[in-house]
Amino acid sequence: MHALIRKSAAAHVRTNSNFIHISTSTAPSIKETGLYGFHHLKTPKGFQRFVDDAIERSQELVNYIAGMPSSPEIIRAMDEISDTVCSVIDSAELCRHTHPYREFVEEASKASLRVNEFLHYLNTNHSIYKAVNKAEKDSSSLTHEAHRAARFLRMDLEKGGIHLCSEKLDRANELAIDIIQLSREYNENIITDPGHVDIFPASKIPKNLHHLVSPIYRNLPGSSKGSWGLRDKTKEKGFRLATESSTLQGFLQCAPDAGVRKVAYVQGNSVPHANLEVLDKLIATRHKFAQLMGHKSYAEFALHSTMAASPEVVMSFLLEMSKVVRPKADQEFEAIQNFKRENSGDPNGELDPWDEAYFTWLMKSAKYKLDSSVIASYFPLQQCIEGLKVLVESLFGVTFHGVPLAPGESWHPDVMKIVLHHPTEANLGYLYLDLKSRKGKHPICAHFAIRGGRRVSETEYQLPVVALVCNFSGSSLAPVRLNHSEVETLFHEFGHALHSLLSRTEYQHFSGTRVVLDFAETPSNLFESYAWDYRVLKTFAKHYSTGDIIPKELVESMVGAKKMFAATELQRQILYALVDQTLFGEQPSTGIDTMAIVADLKRQHTSWTHVDGTHWHTRFSHLTNYGAGYYSYLYAKCFATSIWQRMCQEDPLSLDTGSALRTKFLQHGGAKDPADILNDLAGSDIVRNCHGGIIPDITSLCKEMELLKC
Repeated sequence: MHALIRKSAAAHVRTNSNFIHISTSTAPSIKETGLYGFHHLKTPKGFQRFVDDAIERSQELVNYIAGMPSSPEIIRAMDEISDTVCSVIDSAELCRHTHPYREFVEEASKASLRVNEFLHYLNTNHSIYKAVNKAEKDSSSLTHEAHRAARFLRMDLEKGGIHLCSEKLDRANELAIDIIQLSREYNENIITDPGHVDIFPASKIPKNLHHLVSPIYRNLPGSSKGSWGLRDKTKEKGFRLATESSTLQGFLQCAPDAGVRKVAYVQGNSVPHANLEVLDKLIATRHKFAQLMGHKSYAEFALHSTMAASPEVVMSFLLEMSKVVRPKADQEFEAIQNFKRENSGDPNGELDPWDEAYFTWLMKSAKYKLDSSVIASYFPLQQCIEGLKVLVESLFGVTFHGVPLAPGESWHPDVMKIVLHHPTEANLGYLYLDLKSRKGKHPICAHFAIRGGRRVSETEYQLPVVALVCNFSGSSLAPVRLNHSEVETLFHEFGHALHSLLSRTEYQHFSGTRVVLDFAETPSNLFESYAWDYRVLKTFAKHYSTGDIIPKELVESMVGAKKMFAATELQRQILYALVDQTLFGEQPSTGIDTMAIVADLKRQHTSWTHVDGTHWHTRFSHLTNYGAGYYSYLYAKCFATSIWQRMCQEDPLSLDTGSALRTKFLQHGGAKDPADILNDLAGSDIVRNCHGGIIPDITSLCKEMELLKC
């Protein structure tokens, strides 16, 4: 909703031919700086000066724009405001999520709030709006990208309500602030209230799950207050499971006791309870905001500038996908149910939601003899970083190597800094890697654009700086080894990072991932495919102790296991998108019951039962940051599958493949219409027109998943 924001002891890093290493020494010639290279951020209080300078410079530019310079100068000045403000907001967000010191996190939060207040001023500045309108109408004096920037700036300002009368504009800004606060409250509740379940006796939890639980004790019947010192005799041992999403999934996959799985599933899908009310308020506030903007629903407001263009187009796409995937998903459901009945000895046993993870893993293990610890032994974290290096060097002909961090630049000793260097184009951009979990770090995997690329002058280009943040478990005593889903996540986020690092847009406003909502996830989904291809994996996946390359047969088994219940997983993603679209669609005058909507959609679009009283959607964080836009992941899956099959599958690591991906796709960021990018890269039939919007062709996805003919 921000007019200028488009949604995003120091360590010395060195390389040798095999790994990127960290040394604790720092090159003495490197000048001291602050976090992320911003000199203001040497101390927590530096965020205050960072904001002060950003506001001061932006105000100078606003005054310049108000004087109505030439149209190209208006766009250039607007982009500098965007760059200045984004640097503060993006740095503050990265700091809030990753910095180990409370003082830095608190000051970053304050900085974020102050900049958002300043954005209120910018978003309501009629001099800016008038200048941007003038520039958009003066298309003859603008380049194609500059004119596109003028159009998007005008639309973004109008999304904030600049075109409304003063009374409505004030109300719009009140609602916008409420939306930000409710979204933050919703996400904080997810982190602070993961829920837990206590399980007795301890014998119900097998030893292979002890790393996921904590021991607890309770009084035995008849024990007295005076028997505290006799714990073994008077107290019963059990275990407490924190039902945070990833922990719960791992637990449900391996817990053999159905009763234990049930209580864990129900508890994990019934928190945070407070978010039922927060979500109701968020839905109602977004709806009021959208109506104030002249739209029937928040979904209509959010989608009118996307490829889809309207909720009707999105729903048409989702219902088509649901219909296509249903027959195979039902076959998979029946197979799981039959397997449970055979294993339980109950020929009439019903399949419950808490059974899915457990029995699907058993079925995969039985067919492919997979052992997650064996798979992880081929993916030590350092080798996975080597895999990222292989990708960029093979595809794009650029080197990927560590560079020293200046004193004050890093926020933790685990952080590495990487430069992408092209032999003829020099440095392309910088990447921070912060990949290990630690106390106080948000449990996220994300890409943060600290600084976008942009043309500063005819001879100078501002290089992009991004951070790739993950939460992989490990320590100095037990080096991090990734399971394959984590490898896939790493490659997914690296796809986002490459989009930022390789884009060469004139304006920061379009740099990298600053694209329309339903195009943003395409690069990340494409690079997931690289994590499954043996020709790629054999270049870096090596056993942590023997150095042996991952066996081809093991990768084939992993791919086979992935495909076993792929329709069920796709159906789940379709359900998530339908829930998101429905919650933010047109609202009845009496309000909505989110629990009832979620239950009804699950019954309509899957064969799985809904457990009354549960509300998994209250910790579905995408409802805040992708409100009415979760379908974008499905768009991306379709686009990426088509690109992979047409451009990459034959020779995924060739320079020709990389050249096409870079020059026809990644380098354009948001500066070119996404449909034109897709058509130019993979052929005009990769997209379809539908009721005034654009939807992906699903033929390639159907082929990959062996679905019925689309």
